[in-house]
Amino acid sequence: MKVEIWSDFMCPFCYIGKRRFEQALEKFPHQSGVEVVYRSFELDPSAAYQPGVSMDQLLSVKYNMSIEQAQAMNANVTQQAASVGLTYHLDRIVPANSFDAHRLVHFAAQHGKMHEMTERLLFAYFTETENLEDKGLLAKLAAEVGLDHDRAVAVLDSDEFSTEVRADESMAQSLGIRGVPFFVFGGKYAVSGAQPVEVFLDALEKAYREENPLVMVNDGGSGDGMCADGSCDVPGNAKK
Repeated sequence: MKVEIWSDFMCPFCYIGKRRFEQALEKFPHQSGVEVVYRSFELDPSAAYQPGVSMDQLLSVKYNMSIEQAQAMNANVTQQAASVGLTYHLDRIVPANSFDAHRLVHFAAQHGKMHEMTERLLFAYFTETENLEDKGLLAKLAAEVGLDHDRAVAVLDSDEFSTEVRADESMAQSLGIRGVPFFVFGGKYAVSGAQPVEVFLDALEKAYREENPLVMVNDGGSGDGMCADGSCDVPGNAKK
């Protein structure tokens, strides 16, 4: 069963949603049969690194609120992150464009490192407050998860994997996805947002049952050796 997750590295709820989904997956008895694929999504394709501009300031302008209100909003998100074991420093994070980071994940996927690269980038952004628009940093992070540093530099200095990022975004548009995180289970069931663990577990179970229906090995018509409706049929006994 495939689970596809659309997310953006600039989205604080994407990291929280990732952790809650992972906690649900740990409780899922058929987790070994689940393939998790991360899909690219840019909340703001026009975003760019702005030295000296804080997330509090950006939120204040974007939502027409005071700096104090923006700080309170970020404090609430930080508490939610802490509840799943994540450490956020939203007062120090560096707003940037995430396109190259998404390209790097597709490069990593080609070498079986999609999960490691995704986790490392999210940690770098929200906990270490790194600038994900810095290609030198991105290449360093790629090497940390076991990818070839020089090859990562070459990828980042080119337009490689741009098509793959755009394909993910086009797929999101065709599915009507307008926000992230967004989870698709088995191509049929969807969960939007950083929902509680129980919601993800329910989606996993529904999708699994859809792909693995029960198959009767007998005709199901005989009641011998079966209890139902408050009575039992014992094999060999005459039925009255």
